[in-house]
Amino acid sequence: MTIAELRAKQEQLVAEARSALAEINNDTKEERVAELEQQHDRAMAEYDRIEARVAREQKLAERERDLNAADDRRPNGEDRSVHGGQQESVDEARAAAFRSYLRHGLEDMPAEQRKIVREMRAQAVGTDSKGGYLVPEGFMAELVKSLKAWGPMLDPGITRVLTTTAGNSIPWPTMDDTSNEGALIGENTQVTESEVAFGTKTLEAYKYTSGVVLVSAELLQDSAIDVEGTVRSAMAERIGRIGNRHLTVGTGSSQPNGIVTAATAVTGVAAAAAITFGNLIDLFHAVDPAYRDDPSARWMFNDGTLKALRKIKDAEDRYVWQPADVRTGAPATILEKPYSINQAVAAIGASNKSVVFGAFNRYVVRMVREFAIRRLVERYADYDQTGFIGFTRLDGELLDAAAVKSLQHAAS
Repeated sequence: MTIAELRAKQEQLVAEARSALAEINNDTKEERVAELEQQHDRAMAEYDRIEARVAREQKLAERERDLNAADDRRPNGEDRSVHGGQQESVDEARAAAFRSYLRHGLEDMPAEQRKIVREMRAQAVGTDSKGGYLVPEGFMAELVKSLKAWGPMLDPGITRVLTTTAGNSIPWPTMDDTSNEGALIGENTQVTESEVAFGTKTLEAYKYTSGVVLVSAELLQDSAIDVEGTVRSAMAERIGRIGNRHLTVGTGSSQPNGIVTAATAVTGVAAAAAITFGNLIDLFHAVDPAYRDDPSARWMFNDGTLKALRKIKDAEDRYVWQPADVRTGAPATILEKPYSINQAVAAIGASNKSVVFGAFNRYVVRMVREFAIRRLVERYADYDQTGFIGFTRLDGELLDAAAVKSLQHAAS
């Protein structure tokens, strides 16, 4: 099926789901209510399954466009002396040496590749003496892409991502001038001074590790196996999960200050174990219109909360959740704003902060470009396995507390 056909199927599923809920009224028996709600949930689960398929199809289309794009190394016009693949770039040489390092280790590599890896290690700040090796740009780029899959907080399209070459502390100036405004004065009247409130927040570089990824000798020896991809995928999943969790609910003490932790909580409006349309309105308007109109303005909650929000109607009996638009390609929205699913956000429950809303680009994720991998051979020799362990550094901070707010439920 084409993407357009899949979107049309999604529209049909939404209609079926809402038709099931429409049958529920005050006279409907509890057994029938449960049955109709199950019909709704099954339809929406199928909607989500198709949404995942649409995302895969879109990524595949993007990859095909990249592969079909022009290659600078191909012959062009009358320049027939240049042939594709004849000259290996520095990046390609580093990538090849890195793959050889993963499979064989430093001692069993060809001398030329061993030299390249040692040069890569020398470029890594603070890892040379510990035996770490700076990964090539290609590996790092693919790793970052994989990290995005494990949580929206690492997606540059949502938060603001700052990539640095070193891990030194970065003081970041902040300014709060929202309480000041201009003044009307008369002729020859002195202007009243009003100070701008400046502040500073610091972005650190907390160190994270993937833990040991074990690969058997058989896989390393099998040239058909993508060892680089296997190691990268495992490391991305592990670092992505903890990185997203800390950037979401981190305490700010020896770890990132998560966006939920840093955001000002809207309290006294949401019940302990429920969420209503009115709660969403309260949270929406707790954020200043200047931030609501920002292109990065969005909602964030976990999948269970989305399930509840899909069943809520406004005062005019319209569903708050609106599916993606087939014609315009607009994403699914709530109160005309897009949302991100983040499983690190707490569920609806007593004292929990279940929904976040605001201008997410005011939250800065700092990532250090350096990513080091160590190869552990002797430690797992009795299992005939080789261990790989990766290290990276990152931090996150909400630079403007007024830009993002969270909905906190009552304690009981």
